[in-house]
Order: sequence, then structure tokens, then C-alpha cells
Amino acid sequence: MLLSTSSVFPERTAAAFQMAAALGYDGIEVMVWTDAVSQDAGALDGLARHYGVPVLSVHAPCLLVTQRVWSPDPWERLRRSAQLAEALEAPTVVVHPPFTWQRDYARNFREGLDAVAARHPDLRFAVENMYPVRMAGRQFVPYVPGWDPTETGYPAYTLDLSHCAASHTDAMAMADRMGDALAHVHLGDGTGEGRDEHLVPGRGTQPCAELLRSLAGRGFTGSVAVEVSTRGARSREVRENDLRAALDFARQHLSTPSPVDA
Repeated sequence: MLLSTSSVFPERTAAAFQMAAALGYDGIEVMVWTDAVSQDAGALDGLARHYGVPVLSVHAPCLLVTQRVWSPDPWERLRRSAQLAEALEAPTVVVHPPFTWQRDYARNFREGLDAVAARHPDLRFAVENMYPVRMAGRQFVPYVPGWDPTETGYPAYTLDLSHCAASHTDAMAMADRMGDALAHVHLGDGTGEGRDEHLVPGRGTQPCAELLRSLAGRGFTGSVAVEVSTRGARSREVRENDLRAALDFARQHLSTPSPVDA
């Protein structure tokens, strides 16, 4: 089980390594963002060695708040993410579909992604399912060609259960569509209220337990990362309790061996 560094926000990247080690997580997913440590292979490697928690996936800077990290060019950000993953020997790079305003990036996204993957044959570039945005009673899709990557088709996918809730999508059906290209899972929950909640698994309405139990039968050999929101936690103790609860839930229902132990 991996802990996404985004799960400790607003604490910094280094805090995720500390908490992952203290709570017994197997590894880390680094969310590359404005924290300089999240962008620095040397610093991340030092943290991994110090705490004994390896980096096993890298989330490329695809969020609205990370559009200037490394470069305003999304292809350069993806290339730098691949280089970071290789330096850390992390096999998976998580990628979002392009935003609608990234016209050049979106126009050749599948072909460009294939080209980057060809230069990094030991990495999986796992495209993540997203969700429509609802504002003032209206709905719009900020991604091209859409929020559901299975409609285009990619060699590898990340399944995010909180995003399934936000898009009112059946997570099990999404996993079925991803098939053997399912390479990575973001474990979080949601209530289906139409917004991205990233609740501790078991605190929403998503089939988190069912999905985890199904992975072994799907032949899943990828990794599962806890990606929950603890920004409302009033203390470090409350944050750690939430992250411990997420890990306990995952281990209760997941029968797939850890990538560290496999």
C-alpha cells in the first residue's frame, strides 16, 4: 500500500514520508507540486532511504495549481515526471487527460504519450479517470477528449474511486472497461454528490471494499495508493488517525501482495 503525498496536504512532502513510515505504509506516491522537495530526485531519494519507504509512483503535475511547475509546457512536465520516476526507480507515472484549453497538447496527446513511453520502456504512464465539473447548476467537462480515458483507450490506466463518485460512474464497471490495462488505483471514497471528496475509504458510498477484493481476480499486478483529503484535520494526530484508518481498510480487503513484497 502506497501513501500519496497529497494525502497529508497542507503539510509538505517530507511529512508524508514520516507518516508513511510511522503508520506502516509500503511506499509513497509523490504528487509533484509547488513544494520544491516533490520535484527533486535527490531530496526524495534521501527521504526514501532515511525513512525506509520507497517511492513507487509519481503523479505528474497536472493540477490547475501546478501548471507552472518545471515548465508551462505540459510535454516538458511529463518528460520531467518520467525522468523523476526513472531516477527513483518508480514504475508508474500517473497522468491526467489534457485540459480543454491545452489545445496543442490535447491534439496529439495519445501519440505524444506513446512517444514519451517509447523513450521510457520501463515505465507505465497510467491515465486517470476524471469527472465533469458542476457549477451554478450547470455541468461542463474541462478535459479533452473527455473525463473518461477508456473512451479513447490507453495502454495503462489509473482508477480513482473518488472521481468515480464525482462523475456518478460505477467504479466496478469502470474497472471492467480498463481491463488488464488497469495499472494503478487511487483509493479514496465519495458520496456521489457531484464533487471530488477523497474521503477515507468506507466513509462514502463507493464500492471500495468490493473493488479491492476484485483486484486479485483481475490479475492486477499494479499498486494501490491511498489518496484522501485530510486538509480539514485539526491536528497531526487526527490526520494520522485518518491515514491509519485508510491503511487498515485497504489491508482488510486487499488480497493482492504489496509491490514491495512481490
